[in-house]
Amino acid sequence: MDEWQELRGRPLTLHVGIGVTERRLDKYLHGRFRNLSRHFLQDAIRAGGVKVNGKPVKPSFRLTHGDVIELVIPEPPSKNIEPENIPLDILYEDDDLIILNKQPDLIVHPCRGNIRGTLVNALVHYSDRLSSGLGEFRPGIVHRLDRDTSGVMVVTKHEGAQWRIAKQFEQREVDKTYVAIVHGTPELRADRINAPLGIHPTIREKYAIRPETGKEAVTFYEVMEAFRGFSLLKLTPHTGRTHQIRVHLSSIKHPIVADDMYGGKLVYPWQLADAEPAIEEPVISRVALHARTLEFTHPTTGERVKFEAPFPADMQHLLDMLRQHRKQ
Repeated sequence: MDEWQELRGRPLTLHVGIGVTERRLDKYLHGRFRNLSRHFLQDAIRAGGVKVNGKPVKPSFRLTHGDVIELVIPEPPSKNIEPENIPLDILYEDDDLIILNKQPDLIVHPCRGNIRGTLVNALVHYSDRLSSGLGEFRPGIVHRLDRDTSGVMVVTKHEGAQWRIAKQFEQREVDKTYVAIVHGTPELRADRINAPLGIHPTIREKYAIRPETGKEAVTFYEVMEAFRGFSLLKLTPHTGRTHQIRVHLSSIKHPIVADDMYGGKLVYPWQLADAEPAIEEPVISRVALHARTLEFTHPTTGERVKFEAPFPADMQHLLDMLRQHRKQ
C-alpha cells in the first residue's frame, strides 16, 4: 500500500523540521506528498483546507522551523474510470464549475454492478479537469440525484470549488427546488413534512420514516396545479437525505407517479382519458421528479448564483395530458 492509500482522509499534523528556512508552503507539501500535484495542493490551501499554526494561509506562505501544519488529504480523482461519449446537457460552465441538466435513467457515479454508462464516465470524457469529488470513482461530484431524477446539478473542476460548495451543502446554504407530479392532491395547499429518515428495516435499498433512529429530514411542498386524481407540486427540501422527497410524499399518501419503490403507479393514456383499457405505453416510465433550480454562492466570485433546468419532455407530456383530460 502506497503512502497515499495510508494517509488519505486522515487529519494530519506536520512539524516543520530544523532544516527548513523560508520555504513556500505549497512547495514543502509537494515535497512531502509526491502523489499530489502542486496545483492540487494550492487549491487545497486556498480553500482553507491547510492551516499553519492554527490559521489559514496562502500557498506562498514561508515556513520556518517549528511551524505546525494541519491538513486533511482528500481522495484523488480516480484514474480508472472509462471515458464515455455520453451526451451532456450543459447549462453553464466556467473555470470552476459545470452546471448540467442531468437526464433521467442515468446513474451519477460508478458503483458495484454499474461501472459504465454513468454521469461520471461522461464527465471524464468531457473534461480533463475535475475535482476529487465525493471519493474514488466520483470526480467532480459534490451532490447527487437519483438515477430516475432529472434536473440541475453542479460539478466542480478543482478542490477549492469543491470544498467551498460542499461546505455550503453541509451548512444548508444551498437552495434547491424540485417539481413532482403525484397521485392525488394534498389537503393542505402548502405544508411542511418533518419526518426523520433511515434505512428501511427489512429492505436495504429502501429508506423509511424512522422516528426513533432516523436522521432529521424536512421537506416543504406547495401545490402548483391540481387535477382529478393528480397534482403538480413544488418541493423545497431543507435537508438532503437519500430518497427524502420520495419517502416524504409517500408518507402523506401522495406518492410520485411511476415511483413503484414508494407506492407510485404507472399511468396510461386510456386511464387519464377515462377510456376503455388498451395496450399502450405508459405516459411516463420513470419517477416524475425533476430538480428545477439550484442556488448557491459562487466559490470564486462570491456572488449568489441561481440556475434552472428546463421542464423535462416526459413530465411535460404527462402534464399536458392531465390538463387535457383531468381538469377539475
